[in-house]
Amino acid sequence: MRRDLLGPLDDNIGATARSPRFSPPPEYRARRFEMANGDLAVFAWHADDSGAYWLGNTETPSALWRTDKRDFEDAPYPIARWAQREFLDTLLAEEPWLEPYRYLAWFFLPVLCSKDGRETTRAFFREHAAGFRDADRDDALAFYDDFLKTGVFEDERHEMAAKLGTSAEFDLVRMSATMSEFNVAYVLTEAGYDLTPEIEVSTGHSLDFRADDPAGNGVLVEVTRPNPPSRRAADSPIAAVKETVDTKTRGQLQEHGGGAVLFVDCSSFREGDWRRILDDRPDVGHRPAVVFRLRPDGALSGYAKGRVPLDVDFVLESATS
Repeated sequence: MRRDLLGPLDDNIGATARSPRFSPPPEYRARRFEMANGDLAVFAWHADDSGAYWLGNTETPSALWRTDKRDFEDAPYPIARWAQREFLDTLLAEEPWLEPYRYLAWFFLPVLCSKDGRETTRAFFREHAAGFRDADRDDALAFYDDFLKTGVFEDERHEMAAKLGTSAEFDLVRMSATMSEFNVAYVLTEAGYDLTPEIEVSTGHSLDFRADDPAGNGVLVEVTRPNPPSRRAADSPIAAVKETVDTKTRGQLQEHGGGAVLFVDCSSFREGDWRRILDDRPDVGHRPAVVFRLRPDGALSGYAKGRVPLDVDFVLESATS
């Protein structure tokens, strides 16, 4: 352990081996490696040397390059739980503003503690209210924390969390667009649908969801999120919506050949801009479509174009067209 793990890490980036903050499973011994650049790794090995596990957001020592990689779901549960407790405790110590939202912190742990993306993803939640425009950060985080506690994506946690990205370059547009999938999931689960993410279709594309009603009838759903006018060349909120949907429909939805419901999430729009869209109810170039805005208190407003084969009337402020 000292020669093959600690030595190379210390030589390359500076590392200290410490006792873990939490006791590993009874049959294991463990060490925690803290790097000078803020990286972290934990290592647990079986007392009879029958196996060992490494988890880190740092460089991997060469001695471990040819070892098997396991998802948390495939690793022994006690090991996975222990390793995640180590990382979650570290995250909350570094970012105490996340403490009231421990489930959200756990759900997005793979990106909030990633090697390259931890600074950008933390800034997204801390400084940009997870993509909600003109919203209080704590209101936004409480909303997502409560929603994720329902277990909606517990089986797809790593797939959904990873969509937020692990890039060192901050991209508010991309990360906000990712949260639109969670916003649409909130709408659909409130309407009583079960969701399956990332549905492959015959064109080779993947659509964001299949929404199944209690009888097992499924509807394909795709999500897009226009950027507000202040963040794009479009002259007006209506133009912003139309341009974004046009890009989407000329890509995945056009090749798919129809049948999917498009949800257009305008949660990045200011109230005044959203009111202009809602008053005008522009056609968005795809039917069926639901154009909506969500607020952190769960308030929804929107309109539909075409016959939407989903029971989401509670989103709509008045009759569809």
